[in-house]
Amino acid sequence: MIYAGRFAGRSAIITGAASGLGKAAAARITAEGGRVVLWDLNAEALEAAKAETGAVGVVAVDVSDHAAVAAAAKTSHEMLGKIDILINSAGITGATVPLWEFPLDSWQKVMDINLNGLFYCCREVIPFLIDNGYGRIVNVASVAGKEGNPNASAYSASKAGVIGLTKSLGKELATKGVIVNALTPATFESPILAQLPPSQVDYMRSKIPMGRLGIVDESAATVCFMASEECSFTTASTFDTSGGRTTF
Repeated sequence: MIYAGRFAGRSAIITGAASGLGKAAAARITAEGGRVVLWDLNAEALEAAKAETGAVGVVAVDVSDHAAVAAAAKTSHEMLGKIDILINSAGITGATVPLWEFPLDSWQKVMDINLNGLFYCCREVIPFLIDNGYGRIVNVASVAGKEGNPNASAYSASKAGVIGLTKSLGKELATKGVIVNALTPATFESPILAQLPPSQVDYMRSKIPMGRLGIVDESAATVCFMASEECSFTTASTFDTSGGRTTF
């Protein structure tokens, strides 16, 4: 369901926007009157996503590179004229093995993208939101950050870090007109599933009381509420789209 004009006059940056939840949120914000710049590492996929979503621009950026993120934030501000919304959707799963066998390079890469990268994006975009006196930040975490998934220690730890960061940051910005919340979805149909063995996907499906994986548009709908003016008295919190898996 599209809410015409909900994002009229609003401008957003979305990371991980070449596919999955990031791209779905971008398409919806654009359809509801907003202007969006897409960030992702894959330049070719970004151009395709721009055509699909109607975004005003794209920036190929590695969110684990602080200098690249700082430059991308400035470039995006120039493209948009102002920034009202930041949706942090970039993320990877890492290896699927017990912790004591976890490759060191995979652990570091997961942390650099999922947690450090999200920190860099927030750090560089927030000053623009504070200057506006208005902002919405949506950090895509996971139920794994609440419960932990076996054989996914890096992913679980990084997403727990995202939740903790969100709680801290939301309190810091609570009087500045900037709302910060995290989304904790269970597994949903997304290209990220290609990074996992089928047995891991089956395990995660088995934990969902509804007995199915989520649909990307279901999480995108919640993200768009969180990114809108309607979300005005909930901050430093989490919104759940897990089919009943988590109830806290």
